[in-house]
Amino acid sequence: MSYRAALEGAEKAIQANDTWNGVEAEAVARMRLQNQFRTGLDIARYTAKIMRQDMAAFDRDAAHYTQSLGCWHGFIGQQKLIAIKKHFGSTQGRYLYLSGWMIAALRSDFGPLPDQSMHEKTSVPA
Repeated sequence: MSYRAALEGAEKAIQANDTWNGVEAEAVARMRLQNQFRTGLDIARYTAKIMRQDMAAFDRDAAHYTQSLGCWHGFIGQQKLIAIKKHFGSTQGRYLYLSGWMIAALRSDFGPLPDQSMHEKTSVPA
């Protein structure tokens, strides 16, 4: 996909849906060209492969456990991973968990609610 094609596709998508009015087509085009994943299924396959490798390493030696950290939004997660990489030299074997209901709560027009099932329709794009 060329930059021009990605830009035109993003412009069409933004014009077709008012939900995306605040999104810049140029930013979308750049992200599409930089991103190695095209679909959620691609991400799932990639992360499942890593998870299977970690599980196999643990089965061989229980000292190779997976270290996991939780965080409540993407910026904190980004900062944690930067710190992990600086400290350990790699993020291998270290993971972050982002709570789905907390992410939805941050997007909610009515403020955070205790459970994802309670969030109104504005929590996700239409």
